[in-house]
Amino acid sequence: MTEFKLPDIGEGIVECEVMEWKIAEGDTIAEDQPVVEVMTDKALVEITAPEAGVVTRLHVAKGEMARVHAPLFAYRGEHQGGDGQGGEAQAESEDNTPVQAESAAEAPVQEPAEPVEPPSSSSEKGGAGRRVDFILPDIGEGIVECEIVEWHVAQGDEISEDQRLVDVMTDKAMVEITAPEDGVVAELYVAKGEMAKVHAPLFAYQVAGAAAAGETLAVEEASPPTPTPTPKSDSPVHKAASEGGKGPYGRIPASPAVRRLIREHQLRLEDIPGSGRQGRVLKEDVLSFLDGARHSGAVSAADSGAESAGTGSLAGTDGTARDEGEVRVEPLRGVRAAMARQMVAAASSVPHFQYGEEIDVTDLLALRGRLKPQAEARDVKLTLMPFFIKALALAIDEHPLVNARLNDEATEIHYPPHCNVGMAVDGKAGLMVPNIKGCERLSLLEIAAEVQRLTEAAREGRVAASDLKGGTISISNIGALGGTYAAPIINIPESAIVAIGKTQWLPRFDEAGQVVRRGIMTVTWAGDHRLLDGGTIARFCNAWKGYLEDPESMLLHLS
Repeated sequence: MTEFKLPDIGEGIVECEVMEWKIAEGDTIAEDQPVVEVMTDKALVEITAPEAGVVTRLHVAKGEMARVHAPLFAYRGEHQGGDGQGGEAQAESEDNTPVQAESAAEAPVQEPAEPVEPPSSSSEKGGAGRRVDFILPDIGEGIVECEIVEWHVAQGDEISEDQRLVDVMTDKAMVEITAPEDGVVAELYVAKGEMAKVHAPLFAYQVAGAAAAGETLAVEEASPPTPTPTPKSDSPVHKAASEGGKGPYGRIPASPAVRRLIREHQLRLEDIPGSGRQGRVLKEDVLSFLDGARHSGAVSAADSGAESAGTGSLAGTDGTARDEGEVRVEPLRGVRAAMARQMVAAASSVPHFQYGEEIDVTDLLALRGRLKPQAEARDVKLTLMPFFIKALALAIDEHPLVNARLNDEATEIHYPPHCNVGMAVDGKAGLMVPNIKGCERLSLLEIAAEVQRLTEAAREGRVAASDLKGGTISISNIGALGGTYAAPIINIPESAIVAIGKTQWLPRFDEAGQVVRRGIMTVTWAGDHRLLDGGTIARFCNAWKGYLEDPESMLLHLS
């Protein structure tokens, strides 16, 4: 029996409503037969059968919510692989539910196969010599896919339990995947740079412990594919071939992921020749079609618009276009994709207002210079950031509303028990905002150590999920890159963020009216105007400014 898991049917969609079942338990189904219609928050989507078989159970009733990558229905397949469509089987395992194909050396099964336990990354030890598909586990709340950053093994390599195998990048952090047990790598299903799906096969390995394991793998790789049985003249397959590539239900077979890829590139499914069985359009077919279109000079609607505006190409005297180079396209993934969603949500749902101020940090620079050697003696790098954070925590103690947040309905004010200050870090994976927990309880040296740890981790893209959660207020130090002013966007659900500009040595008048050289730093606050008003931010900023302009005053509040 095989569990069909609801595939990824749209970016960011994690659940959908079952609108109509077109089958019932006990029904016989054929490959690509429509089985159910589901409603996402964007459109009505039709789910088709991955192969022929008999429905044994419907897991989600009509009107209930189905989760992506969770079992939708169960069926008993009529055939378990052996159709010679290796590439197609791989594509289907990515788009639908993992189906363990039988060895090419085995004969097609005529009777229903025995139930097979779904492969898992936490499979039990034992069973030496067997081939196991490692299923990418849940690696974070709400994460349904991740990018393969680096494979540390290759096909044929021996692996040991807990050995580092692959680095994957989610929209939050870099994660290491390790080997569940000893064995030999049989196949890598997802290449470097591609997206791997949670609950889908990531790689296959041969369990160690039997001398015949390597021989079994060699036989599987060397054996020719089993020929596909020739269908009868009245079979659905034959009908599909005679109807120009359409499946037995009058529609071109293609998985939801492939259909989404076609929509993203504004293509027509009918224009793409399918290389799969019954004319199925595979991901490779779409990519080949796009590559052919680029080489033949075809342009998309967006490219045509750019060309008409004079940005795509230059027209020659004979009316022909001279190509000035192709537009490089890079998918928005990982941390940058998460940042895009977060910024759109914040800018569109929270009414922002800004408040600017100048802070004289001359005395703060002098104090930091005196304390820096002592911090370095303890292997801690003392920057100005720990002073900003400690002063922020002290000011919040006087003005706790700035550290508060509204609930989703904007009917309640929630006051967190601690001040967890987030720092915007520009890492190689994109913008990340790890936060330091309980800054009101930490010493300046402890905060400096945390700043150093989190900055290094963020720049490498290896911040732990716990360090990214629970922030209450944020700092963006654009001055480190040379900026003077900025209008930051709030890191929701927080209520305030400050952008710190670079420190400049500027002339100022002292109390005697004499011009003196002072270190001036500009800061710009952004606040949630549903909760904070200008007076609240001004009083809070004045308290924060007081600690920074007279840093020794912070000693009075150390516990």
